[in-house]
Amino acid sequence: MAEPLLQVDNLSKNFGGIRASDALSLEVVRGELHAVIGPNGAGKTTLISQLTGLLHPDAGAIRFDGQDITQVPAYQRSLLGLARSFQITSLFLDLSVLDNVLLAVQAHQGHSFHFWKNARRDRDLRDPAMAALKRVGLTERAMQPAFRLNHGDHRQLELAMALAANPRLLLLDEPMAGMGPEQSARMVEMLRALKGEVTILLVEHDMEAVFALADRITVLVYGRVIATGTPQEIRANAQVREAYLGEQEATHG
Repeated sequence: MAEPLLQVDNLSKNFGGIRASDALSLEVVRGELHAVIGPNGAGKTTLISQLTGLLHPDAGAIRFDGQDITQVPAYQRSLLGLARSFQITSLFLDLSVLDNVLLAVQAHQGHSFHFWKNARRDRDLRDPAMAALKRVGLTERAMQPAFRLNHGDHRQLELAMALAANPRLLLLDEPMAGMGPEQSARMVEMLRALKGEVTILLVEHDMEAVFALADRITVLVYGRVIATGTPQEIRANAQVREAYLGEQEATHG
């Protein structure tokens, strides 16, 4: 297996008497789409928050491209190439679709925003912004105000904003949440097109999407990793089926 881009070793995080991460270890290899699944309360969002620096673990280590980033602040992790999308809506609804992505490009490039009025005419900003919108299918809606987009389009715009930062690792927390079947299918196709171009860590409840997209899957239960493997290996794992997949099939079958 290739050298991991992200390596998590024995991560532990407690909230009072609740152990949200329990000696959690996983690796994400460059270029793969690695999914993290598990029932509610498994610690998936806590894991993402520790990876982005919003929470610091009580024990354990996080390494990104060989560098220990366990105590590195969130903004510095972003500059290193970690981008998170979909956990908290970050859109400016009164601004245009393009202006939202321009802001993301400016933030990544370290601009002061003093010359905001000129951003649309600055090719160093506009070109990557338009390229990001093209990747998510929103080019024709670039000049529309963001509030005119529906929920699924908002998710696509948030993905464009994350991609505009040219991330080395894209952390996606429930990108299909609240979407109907057609919007979910569109998001799956967009993520499939990104596979191999961007390393992705995907947290998602939609098992159909996970098994369609993932190269490898890690299963969390009560903050612990109970299995990591290919989609085929995870489907065949009796412990996973008992702890999680059986529950999903009973719910959605």
